Amino acid sequence: MRIGQQPGGHGFAGGPGFGADDEGEPTQAAPATSAPRRALALFLAYVALTKPRVIELLLVTTIPAMLLADRGNVDPWLILTTLFGGMLAAASANTLNMVVDADIDKVMKRTEKRPLARGAMPVSHALIFGLVLGVFSFFWLWATTNLLSGVLAVVTICFYIFVYTLVLKRRTSQNVVWGGAAGCMPVMIGWSAVTGTIGWQALVMFLVIFLWTPPHTWALMLRYKEDYQAANVPMLPAVASETKVTKHIVLYAWATVAATLALAPGSGIVYAAVAVASGVWFLVVAHRLYAGVRAGTPVKPLKLFILSNEYLALVFCGLAVDSVLGWQTLAQILS
Repeated sequence: MRIGQQPGGHGFAGGPGFGADDEGEPTQAAPATSAPRRALALFLAYVALTKPRVIELLLVTTIPAMLLADRGNVDPWLILTTLFGGMLAAASANTLNMVVDADIDKVMKRTEKRPLARGAMPVSHALIFGLVLGVFSFFWLWATTNLLSGVLAVVTICFYIFVYTLVLKRRTSQNVVWGGAAGCMPVMIGWSAVTGTIGWQALVMFLVIFLWTPPHTWALMLRYKEDYQAANVPMLPAVASETKVTKHIVLYAWATVAATLALAPGSGIVYAAVAVASGVWFLVVAHRLYAGVRAGTPVKPLKLFILSNEYLALVFCGLAVDSVLGWQTLAQILS
């Protein structure tokens, strides 16, 4: 496999110091310029702690789960308040994850530009920031949705930090498999916000994301496995052969597609069509990656990583459209 280099990150340059006017007297122009830059840099560093791109998954999965829970009749305000609370919880978990992983982030090229790795703020400040976000998310969801959604948010944060980050990540190559459960919780929070319960459809959506996470993550780690080897983190691509990793990717891809089809009885024909078509696409790319590795030809694992994001988005967007249309479910049609 030919592995390229990680694109360079962008830091924040500080402004100049005090200048002088023509008469040699100190001037305040430079600090007036540099102070806003420093403030903006610090603000952006705190935003980066929350991993905004990771939070996008929340939007992709929570809204369809809420729409399916009531077949498209959800109050828009409830959607907004749930998304906001869920984003706070995800931001808290991501921030606390960076606090714990600050040491290995400094070692890996892919993460060396993260705020704590480059010393953008004290670790203690990031810790307080993450804890405040978590507490706020609980009380926000409790006040605007229900207690179950708030509790699920706290469970998500605790699982991601204490189970995945502190226990699994540095001890087992199966860390992503089990730790990925934290990323599945937005659908549970969304469903519970609408119904106050956890239905079988929410459990199946949880399973879809749970099975999708390993092939999605391992494809990225194949590209940057040297980083994890340098940090002594036993991610599967860092400790196993590329053939074994891509074989596991194929197996989990098949399991993911099967799980999406298991949701079809609780949805309609639109979702079923999207799940089948996108599933075939996902499987073809996964098999091509495996075949390329076995044949010893150059492959591009990032292609599968990017496609897996598009695949999950297609499946859940299809679910959202199907729910909004409100047509009969397949179970109703076949009954």
